[in-house]
Amino acid sequence: MRAVLELTRRRARNARFARARAVVGARARAADAQELRDDSKGGSSVDKATSTAAEARETAHTLEGFREALRHGPGFDDFVRGDVAYSVPAPKSLKDKTTRKPAWLKREVPGGERYTEIKSKLRELKLATVCEEAKCPNLGECWGGGDGKTATATIMIMGDTCTRGCRFCAVKTAKAPPPLDKDEPANVSKAIAAWGLDYVVLTSVDRDDIEDQGAGHFRETVQRLKASCDVLVEALTPDFRGEKHLVELVATSGLDVFAHNVETVPELQRDVRDRRANWDQSIEVLKHAKKSGAKITKTSIMLGLGETHEQVVNALKLLREADVDVVTFGQYMRPTKKHLAVVEYVTPEAFKRYQEIAEEMGFLYVASGAMVRSSYKAGEFFLANVIKQRKAKEAAAAN
Repeated sequence: MRAVLELTRRRARNARFARARAVVGARARAADAQELRDDSKGGSSVDKATSTAAEARETAHTLEGFREALRHGPGFDDFVRGDVAYSVPAPKSLKDKTTRKPAWLKREVPGGERYTEIKSKLRELKLATVCEEAKCPNLGECWGGGDGKTATATIMIMGDTCTRGCRFCAVKTAKAPPPLDKDEPANVSKAIAAWGLDYVVLTSVDRDDIEDQGAGHFRETVQRLKASCDVLVEALTPDFRGEKHLVELVATSGLDVFAHNVETVPELQRDVRDRRANWDQSIEVLKHAKKSGAKITKTSIMLGLGETHEQVVNALKLLREADVDVVTFGQYMRPTKKHLAVVEYVTPEAFKRYQEIAEEMGFLYVASGAMVRSSYKAGEFFLANVIKQRKAKEAAAAN
């Protein structure tokens, strides 16, 4: 008799628990249906306020459902005895959400003869590119050399493993990466000479594990390039922990453009970058490079990380005060779910407005668009013309 009563109680508890789960499921499905309706009306452009309100309602429903399940569901003893098999898949609306990309961010899958040729040569010479390591969305366009333009690739020297861990970056990290490849400067110059490029971007990982943080290696690579072929060189450098003699070592190597990225507005530096990097340090790097003789300095800012319009405008003012010549704006794209989430996808109209503001401030060149990156062939084409014109004027003045 006691066993029959116990069995009846268990069945009653299980029935109540099933009803509670049904309530949670029904509410989740209703939230999913609402989300689909929103998407059909232009959900990808729903503003932050609407999105936040929907998430708040969903959270309230979820908490209420869980409380009901706890009140009426099986007890701990039921789970211990194995009377209840509890395995319920998470409703779609409760899973980790990824902000949906708008249409203007779509790109074709990379391919083509030129793309294959560059990739093959890189593998042969054991060279890395930031295009691949950072999962750049423009890889196919730049390597493929579309629209009759020269194909470009940004070579990443000093290995493919960084000693820092910025929260936006997909490059591998380690406290002590493999040693530098002494043959790399020669291999880089060999590859560039074979491609016949007239503008090349060199960038690197951070190497805090090396005494000079790789500044000497960077300098040698630039000098070998300049000696082996007629090429304009842009160096996109680390901050070298703000050590000015190391910045100067690279700035006086013979490069044509000294680039160092501030990445985001001052207010978001601690959230976005490695703790060893900061706005003031990066500004000092750019200032000292110009003082050391770099004729053109350049930086880049990612948008979509939660920055405000006022913060972006203020950042531009500070960059002009530091005598920075070139600035680029691009949309932050989350490499994996382990990285910072995208707060918003900035519209093409907003990118255009930032470009206008920067140009009014007197920057030599501004590239602003969702798919623009610090190393992007449209900007390189413009800078190549600027540099050639300056050299022609200098030669004419000398005569």
